Amino acid sequence: MKISARNVLKGRVKRIVHGSVNSEVVVELPGGMEITSIITKNSVENLDLKEGREVYAVIKATSVMLASD
Repeated sequence: MKISARNVLKGRVKRIVHGSVNSEVVVELPGGMEITSIITKNSVENLDLKEGREVYAVIKATSVMLASD
């Protein structure tokens, strides 16, 4: 797989919560941290996502905002 995004995180699907149109997919990264993605239910089916399946979280953004108190 070749991709232009620089931030690619390998992990495993921990949980999938289906809504009426979209699904929330929680991916557990090595070390136990989690990242959550909201994708269409159709995408979950097309990618054959299931709990325990190895996946890549691909992050492509033109800006990342940080805040501090």
